[in-house]
Amino acid sequence: MAVRSGLWPALLGIVLAAWLRGSGAQQSATVANPVPNPVPGSNPDLLPHFLVEPEDVYIVKNKPVLLVCKATPATQIFFKCNGEWVRQVDHVIERSTDGSSGLPSMEVRINVSRQQVEKVFGLEEFWCQCVAWSSSGTTKSQKAYIRIAYLRKNFEQEPLAKEVSLEQGIVLPCRPPEGIPPAEVEWLRNEDLVDPSMDPNVYITREHSLVVRQARLADTANYTCVAKNIVARRRSASAAVIVYVNGGWSTWTEWSVCSASCGRGWQKRSRSCTNPAPLNGGAFCEGQNVQKTACATLCPVDGSWSPWSKWSACGLDCTHWRSRECSDPAPRNGGEECQGADLDTRNCTSDLCVHTASGPEDVALYVGLIAVAVCLLLLLLVLILVYCRKKEGLDSDVADSSILTSGFQPVSIKPSKADSPHLLTIQPDLSTTTTTYQGSLCPRQDGPSPKFQLTNGHLLSPLGSGRHTLHHSSPTSEAEDFVSRLSTQNYFRSLPRGTSNMAYGTFNFLGGRLMIPNTGISLLIPPDAIPRGKIYEIYLTLHKPEDVRLPLAGCQTLLSPIVSCGPPGVLLTRPVILTMDHCGEPSPESWSLRLKKQSCEGSWEDVLHLGEEAPCHLYYCQLEAGACYVFTEQLGRFALVGEALSVAAAKRLKLLLFAPVACTSLEYNIRVYCLHDTHDALKEVVQLEKQLGGQLIQEPRVLHFKDSYHNLRLSIHDVPSSLWKSKLLVSYQEIPFYHIWNGTQQHLHCTFTLERVSPSTSDLACKVWVWQVEGDGQSFNVNFNITKDTRFSELLVLESEGGVPALVGPSAFKIPFLIRQKIITSLDPPCSRGADWRTLAQKLHLDSHLSFFASKPSPTAMILNLWEARHFPNGNLSQLAAAVAGLGQPDAGLFTVSEAEC
Repeated sequence: MAVRSGLWPALLGIVLAAWLRGSGAQQSATVANPVPNPVPGSNPDLLPHFLVEPEDVYIVKNKPVLLVCKATPATQIFFKCNGEWVRQVDHVIERSTDGSSGLPSMEVRINVSRQQVEKVFGLEEFWCQCVAWSSSGTTKSQKAYIRIAYLRKNFEQEPLAKEVSLEQGIVLPCRPPEGIPPAEVEWLRNEDLVDPSMDPNVYITREHSLVVRQARLADTANYTCVAKNIVARRRSASAAVIVYVNGGWSTWTEWSVCSASCGRGWQKRSRSCTNPAPLNGGAFCEGQNVQKTACATLCPVDGSWSPWSKWSACGLDCTHWRSRECSDPAPRNGGEECQGADLDTRNCTSDLCVHTASGPEDVALYVGLIAVAVCLLLLLLVLILVYCRKKEGLDSDVADSSILTSGFQPVSIKPSKADSPHLLTIQPDLSTTTTTYQGSLCPRQDGPSPKFQLTNGHLLSPLGSGRHTLHHSSPTSEAEDFVSRLSTQNYFRSLPRGTSNMAYGTFNFLGGRLMIPNTGISLLIPPDAIPRGKIYEIYLTLHKPEDVRLPLAGCQTLLSPIVSCGPPGVLLTRPVILTMDHCGEPSPESWSLRLKKQSCEGSWEDVLHLGEEAPCHLYYCQLEAGACYVFTEQLGRFALVGEALSVAAAKRLKLLLFAPVACTSLEYNIRVYCLHDTHDALKEVVQLEKQLGGQLIQEPRVLHFKDSYHNLRLSIHDVPSSLWKSKLLVSYQEIPFYHIWNGTQQHLHCTFTLERVSPSTSDLACKVWVWQVEGDGQSFNVNFNITKDTRFSELLVLESEGGVPALVGPSAFKIPFLIRQKIITSLDPPCSRGADWRTLAQKLHLDSHLSFFASKPSPTAMILNLWEARHFPNGNLSQLAAAVAGLGQPDAGLFTVSEAEC
């Protein structure tokens, strides 16, 4: 910048020049405002202009820096630093003539040391500027800033190690150390320089972060951030980047050939975790690698001949014939045809050979035979008419709607004969009745099989062999006497010694009921199931799975408790009904359910495949949502077993949370039970927790556990850290799939241990999660006071188990005995108007069992027995009465009963 002025005379310039030359001899003098203003009217073209101006420079370590300034035309040049003139002795001056213009030029150099800069460090930046003079005026150069260069050691932010999936973006941040001049940043990959110009998948941001747009396997490496300036070069800690590949399933293979060439079997298909395979710690594929499904192949049935027909009459050619058909069964599904002839012809003997009548004596013979046949036919018709008229006076097919709609309540009607006794008012003398058996209760294998096969042996026979007597015992006798009496026999040595899981009683033809309290297990003995004149002492027992070895094959699982009723081998004339809970979600598409029974030899046999029952079978089962009702004519040991047909098959688990009633230490345990959703399993845990001093802290929940081979996980969350500390070292606990699925392990649970920060802490709030991997789950919100909150304790109060849980005779049934008999008499005979037992079954939603009911001597009795088993003790008689009354057969006198009869 040039400064001009026209106020000074020419003489002043001569004096200034002389002064400057004189001051050059004084080494210690300083330049004190040596800049005169140019003479007014001077030529502006002769003002100095700079050929070289001082530039910004950095002091590295302790090395001084050089500043250079050159101007033309110039008579004098001086440096001015931070507003003060530099001493003339510190200047190095060179004078010359500009070759192009011929004007005088001057070049001046000075050195600036680190000490000079540090004197003003922190106040302002250190700067220097040149001032050039000529006869026309002065000119100032640009300011040059002198800074001390440095680079600190520590990075403000270093890159961190990362694990990323394939094709995921990567960002590695880096903030270099503070420095002057600012550091430049470059990146190394495994000590090789990363050049974004050579790899379009990589770039460096303005903030020096390294960005990889899509991670590749080749990007797995150690990355280092390098910062450098003129002073030093710094390296960050290396960051390991791992690019992993999660496994992916290949496509499913084709379904395999059905495992069974005939009947029900299995098919399976598989896949592998190779599309892609997991790499660098990538997750393995989730889900099943094998799927299976049920398949059914039609079995070929070879044809078989039906029995031969009767021989035909002897023909005129003295031959007769007989025939048969290939229909017993007929060949199907590729079965072979019957071998042999379907027509057989033989010669008649001379006595059987029939010829045309040739004499009058033969004609008379035929006429006499026809007359005798007509007379016999007329006599038969007369007998039928007489029988029908007598039956009309005795039988009736009409129901009394008034007594039914009132719920079978007795009415005050006197019986026709005052002295006629009624069945229910007679109390049989049971103390004098005995029944004697001769021989073993288990039948001989080489003899003909009776209608009611007896299937007890050395494991099941409570009586041994030889001569045995079943006698009546007093209903008030102690349970220990009964158990001690039975424990002398081999079979009863495997029964529980206590009485909480056992019921017993003495029964005759009037029937009764046995119940094990709080288990959902009962045995209904209908009237006339025990033959008249016999008395049986019958027991009902619940077994623990670990006490009974029940072999399970393949994917089979135990769905019900293991129950024994006996003694095995006693003669029953009607099926009894065994009721027990189950935990399966019944679905024909998902389950194959079988009823197993222990044989005489101790092995387990499939006695019933649900859904494929034969009407005339000794066993039958009515399966409902939570219970099954087994009709059996043979007592023994039973269990319901299921085999999953698909991954949709599920078992119901009951989830229970227990904790101590009183907490005397800092530790507090929360126990989470995972049980079969049956009453007997619940009873076992409640009794166990009662012994441990536990209480229920949340309402029970139900979880559907699927056959997916995935484990059950349990975790606790949101525990207030200021009050409690969880002692769980992992994020969750697991119960293996097979421990739950086989159904034979009791009291499965996990414990979460918490520790109070202070003994005064009493409020607990947290969440407990229970879930099956890739399946159903439940969440519990726990929020209660551990010292005084008992609001959930009343949810699982067990009924009293005092006394013998047995009901004998009419008190065991909701329907009065005489009402029951009249319903059976009315509805058993077929009715053209449809008002018979079939309609009653439809009204009670039991029409799917019509074939089974029809196979019994009294279908109505079977329906009423099942109703008794399903609705005791809280059944609504009014609803049953309405169903019977709705059959539309009014008869005012059929169901009226006196109070004495009821």
